[in-house]
Amino acid sequence: MHFEVPLAEFTLEQRRHQRVRFGHPPPIMLGSAGWFGEANIENLSLSGLMIRCTQPVTIGQILGCEFSVAGAPLVDLPIQVVSRLGDVFGARFMAGPLSQILIEETLLAVMENGLASLLTVHDRGGQKVMRILGGLNAALHNDFMHALTRMAVVEIDLAGVSRVDAAGLTLCRLALQQGVTLGAQSPVFTAAWLQDQASRA
Repeated sequence: MHFEVPLAEFTLEQRRHQRVRFGHPPPIMLGSAGWFGEANIENLSLSGLMIRCTQPVTIGQILGCEFSVAGAPLVDLPIQVVSRLGDVFGARFMAGPLSQILIEETLLAVMENGLASLLTVHDRGGQKVMRILGGLNAALHNDFMHALTRMAVVEIDLAGVSRVDAAGLTLCRLALQQGVTLGAQSPVFTAAWLQDQASRA
């Protein structure tokens, strides 16, 4: 599938450190002096990532990491732990220009395949528009409901949706009940939405 959202616009959002969320967290290999093991990526941006890991880490610690998602090239670079809450920690990439290109390729691949999602809210003529890129699924539930109930969103832009499941369709039905309009739509979303509506007729 050709990704509907212009590359330049997508990467601009990423440079603002928007993190894409994964419906099913992909594995990542981590290593440090004395240990090496597998963890899972909760979300990812050009600047860093959130990782769920049972291995204890400390803020400031530097780890090696390796991951490849959705057929993108292997990313192999050091990260520095910057936060931790329970078994989830945030880390910043210690990357050069080449690594940044690899991370960007990974972000584009997971969005195009619908394996990850990005939800943003934009002002359009004084009104709030929710925009969804990548997968429309349960992983977006909290962000979606926050935008719907706390940010007075009036429209949802679905032109960048590359995969949608039952949970994503349920979110859209909830939005319609709140008087929100479904705006621009990708062919993937339109097909799923029409099928869902037909099954409820």
